[in-house]
Amino acid sequence: MDEDALNMSVRKFLKEVGVTSQREIEKAVRAAAEAGDLSGGTLKIEARITVDGIGLDHRVDGDLTIG
Repeated sequence: MDEDALNMSVRKFLKEVGVTSQREIEKAVRAAAEAGDLSGGTLKIEARITVDGIGLDHRVDGDLTIG
């Protein structure tokens, strides 16, 4: 196994996940706010990464502060 290739591939994937996810989350929160569906405070959020072939199912939970 080429550790450097794996590291670069994982980093590239996570960068794409981070950038696209942030964009989609912000877009959805703005739309909900404009529709009057938000009252401030926090929103629960969950991210899940699965990798076929190795049985990885990683979940991260958190809160988004929206004001």
